[in-house]
Amino acid sequence: MIRVVLPAHLRTLARVEGEVKLDVAGQVTQRSVLDALEASYPMLRGTIRDQVTRQRRAFVRFFACEQDISQESPDEPLPEAVASGAEPFLVIGAMAGG
Repeated sequence: MIRVVLPAHLRTLARVEGEVKLDVAGQVTQRSVLDALEASYPMLRGTIRDQVTRQRRAFVRFFACEQDISQESPDEPLPEAVASGAEPFLVIGAMAGG
């Protein structure tokens, strides 16, 4: 069971409170977690990743075990602590300003 923490606006869109728990078949990667998330919550399609290219949106970051993994390959296995459910996979809305 994978635990996913979403930013408040995406929790509202998905109509969930707190963490989302997902079953991910096979290897646990960014791609497999996001595929499972979008399959379970279709209203999130296109909010975290572009629907066509499947690339992460510019102001979204992914964290696992307190490390920013946003720039890593989406097919890179996530840490064992995330794969086992001990630690959550975090989707964070980045801030920009000037």
